Amino acid sequence: MGSCAEYSTNVEIWREHPPSSNSLKINTLSKLNSDVYKSRRFLSGGYNWRLVIYPKGNEKDNGNGFISMYVEFGDTSLMSTPPMGPPLFAYLVFFVYNKKANKYFTIQDVEVKRFNALRTVWGLPQVLSLGTFNDPKNGFIFEGEHCEFGVDVMVSPPFNKWEVVSFDEKLYNPKFSWNVKNFSMLRENLYISNSFPMGGRKWVLKLYPKCFSTSDGKWISISIHLADNERLMADERIYTRGKLRVLDPRGSNHATEKFICWHDESNSGTGHDQIVSMAKLREVYLDTENTLSIEVEFEVVSSTVSSAII
Repeated sequence: MGSCAEYSTNVEIWREHPPSSNSLKINTLSKLNSDVYKSRRFLSGGYNWRLVIYPKGNEKDNGNGFISMYVEFGDTSLMSTPPMGPPLFAYLVFFVYNKKANKYFTIQDVEVKRFNALRTVWGLPQVLSLGTFNDPKNGFIFEGEHCEFGVDVMVSPPFNKWEVVSFDEKLYNPKFSWNVKNFSMLRENLYISNSFPMGGRKWVLKLYPKCFSTSDGKWISISIHLADNERLMADERIYTRGKLRVLDPRGSNHATEKFICWHDESNSGTGHDQIVSMAKLREVYLDTENTLSIEVEFEVVSSTVSSAII
């Protein structure tokens, strides 16, 4: 049974459930003088099809000595479709009923088949050997010369959505600096910078002068978030990678921490809870005018483009 090729994608199983798309019962097989029989059209997946059976094998398709079974697209609209027009994809399962086992021998090519104007028929030339099929003791022919064939045509929904994720590593002006004046006079727990653009989105820095997670006032916290007017859809995410810095006004001994984050609709952001201690900050990082300078440098920002094909 099956193809003579070295590698076959055919799967053979027995099952009790009858075919869902079409069943063809022949009461007297010997009276079928034609080499090929095409069923009436049947509807599956919103399209018309025909079951095509070669009871003595399709010799032109290497089916000599086997039952050959095919599915033919039955809508003339596809026949007139230009070769480069939209194709139709379907999975095919062929059935041969066995009365003795009261089950169906099924065979399926697990690769989806592409129907278009150039190819309207797909199937299997070697479904079941004629020696096995024609021997009444095996149960495929029963009650005289009765036999039953069937097919399931499972139409694959057309491709209509796509999503492309890109990671921009060549950002224009990848740095943003924020000067917080009169730092020692700050009394609030949270301060937010002006928004700034980066990677097609707007962002803000958040400063916690008394630390985000503790109340002892020994550390400052800095984090980066999408601006409030940037709303992500459910399941949408943006990847960022970069560095947060507290700048040294007198040299290059900046307090630097890396960040990597996938931002989602919660907009929880990312940052560092204890980027620099308050003691170190007063000693090194405030300039003569009591100004704290914070900088963020983006290395990568992802963008996602999705669309539905109409």
